[in-house]
Amino acid sequence: MTIYDVAKAAGVAPSTVSRTFARPGRVNADTAERVRQAAEQLGYRSAQIRQGPSTTRTKLLGVMVSDVANPFFSQLIRGAQLAANEVGYEILLADCRESGTRERAALERLIPVVEGFVIGSSRMPDSTLRMIAKQRPMVSMNRAMVDVPSVVTDNAGGARMALELLRELHHDDVYYVAGPEAAWPDGMRFRGLRDHAHTLGMTVHRVGPVLPTFEGGLAAARQLAERRPTAVIGYNDLVAVGVMHGLMQAGLRVPEQVSVIGFDDILIARLVLPTLTTVAAPMRQMGANAVGNLVAILNGARSQATEAMVMPVQLRVRGSTAQRSQRVSPAMGVGRASGSGPQ
Repeated sequence: MTIYDVAKAAGVAPSTVSRTFARPGRVNADTAERVRQAAEQLGYRSAQIRQGPSTTRTKLLGVMVSDVANPFFSQLIRGAQLAANEVGYEILLADCRESGTRERAALERLIPVVEGFVIGSSRMPDSTLRMIAKQRPMVSMNRAMVDVPSVVTDNAGGARMALELLRELHHDDVYYVAGPEAAWPDGMRFRGLRDHAHTLGMTVHRVGPVLPTFEGGLAAARQLAERRPTAVIGYNDLVAVGVMHGLMQAGLRVPEQVSVIGFDDILIARLVLPTLTTVAAPMRQMGANAVGNLVAILNGARSQATEAMVMPVQLRVRGSTAQRSQRVSPAMGVGRASGSGPQ
């Protein structure tokens, strides 16, 4: 494929295609996006990428996240930053705003600048991630890949603990509010819920997908209010808090009528009322481990692992869950660990 093929598909001049990849700041954002989409559909790769990466040691690492406004990523970023600084590296942060197209464009621009990448919750296909990994060493967070070193949380274990708590509280019918379809943890969490529900004799319904935000949870709550659920599990804490607010606006009481559980244990889970029961992930440690693995690879280590490093999670039982028939007062901060290790 050449720039002429891309230009024809995008409806622009070949010179515009050239500037999109060589001097992106000089092309209108909407036009540049159209050119990149055409290039991706045609399988075109710019000359900058085909030439391969430089061998210069810049002491810079690229850290890509799917939404820097999501508090989940702040702890990942801080863990990555501290670990990088300890060994003499700095990080360059990029935010794709939940877009695989923007993610790829940003990574391609950073290839000549950084020595390696830590990718958090990628929204790109596996094939595109592998292409980037051939250009620069890479560690994936929140997404398991066979041929790319990966660090993930125990999504299946967290789903199991959430269901077991609800079963103890006499809930047998649970609604899961799904996150983005491109989010690897979403599929793993729903699969874990579905598989373990069968073992416990429970039923899990799926609502969504929704954006992994407070507003996404509010939108889901409008659907849930019509179904009158007794228990809801959100894709993450932001979604779960949005669900709580939406259900309460609809006249349903949490947790007296509906128990709600989230994932991640970000700060807002402890600030809302009622406080949110959630599956806590060691986010800062994930970021630090990802950078540690990446720096080891840059220094000559060869990854022997064929499976992702799985970080343990804990269930923190708070005020948003109660027995189906009557209110209970769960102990604040009770932890149920799915594995050992520091949190």
